[in-house]
Amino acid sequence: MTPIGKPAVLVTAAKLAPEAVAILEQAGYAVPCTSAYPSEAELLAAIAEHRPIALLHRQGIINGTVMDAAAPALRVIARHGAGVDGIDLPAAKARGLTVTRAAGANSRSVAEHAMALMLSLLKDLPSVVEGMRGGVWEKTSRMTRDVEGTSLGILGYGAIGSKVARLADAFGMRVFAFDPLIAPGALPGPGERVADLHGLLVRAEVLSLHCPLDATTRGMIGATELALLPRGAILVHTARGGIVDEAALLAALDSGQVSWAGVDVFAKEPLDAESPLRRHPRVLPTPHLAANTPRGAVGMSTGAAESIVAVLAGRLPALEGAIVVPGGLRAAA
Repeated sequence: MTPIGKPAVLVTAAKLAPEAVAILEQAGYAVPCTSAYPSEAELLAAIAEHRPIALLHRQGIINGTVMDAAAPALRVIARHGAGVDGIDLPAAKARGLTVTRAAGANSRSVAEHAMALMLSLLKDLPSVVEGMRGGVWEKTSRMTRDVEGTSLGILGYGAIGSKVARLADAFGMRVFAFDPLIAPGALPGPGERVADLHGLLVRAEVLSLHCPLDATTRGMIGATELALLPRGAILVHTARGGIVDEAALLAALDSGQVSWAGVDVFAKEPLDAESPLRRHPRVLPTPHLAANTPRGAVGMSTGAAESIVAVLAGRLPALEGAIVVPGGLRAAA
């Protein structure tokens, strides 16, 4: 039960970093948690028990039904990370709720994970390791790729994509980027800007995705787009499940159009145990853990906690890019 007299910030996950819990508790809030990946029924039960003034969203779906169950106490929904596709933003806006995100808090760790997948696949490491474990010695029969000089297409040049560009540039990769959301002109970091998605895809020996999931990007990379890549291209996906048509990706892998895919995010999470993406010989899958480093996890959780404290005090969050829907800043009006 929530301590008597303390308003609750409900965490939609099994745990929250102690640093973030301390921020919220010092501000006078109780911090109950759900289980991992809570269902709607569990969220509704937790809301009925704790009557939260804020939701700190890590897992599960926050839809209008959940928001209505938390009314009238609910003021703010803070995303533990940058992606807000698990929150119904129009529903939040209609109900006057503020939605925040910890934008940029995990950018370094996700960029590093994207590079780790990229380098592993350029060097065929999954199949090389499998061969070694099976007694194969490929000293003279295996040729892998040079990283230097390989063309990298980056879709989305925000906090994460721009860091991937810097890392790739240090390896001598030829970086190209497409992002219609940044100001026209030269990119603010390494790489050459291309005018459209088609222009990016036809150049990308490696394609790395760093865009949000919304109505404009859902299914953006399908069979048509994969066919535009140079044959044998590599896909690295650390953005959001749903951007890539997974059936089309599997078909492209089977045909050899795509030689490898490093995938950290999936249309359905947790990924089904029987999903072919878990065991396809040309897929290097990871369980949506790109942000899971000590600094990344603490940055996301404390950013979300600080945003909640700020909004409930009637202030704008200090974290750059934090406000998504500013409907709940009633105390500042």
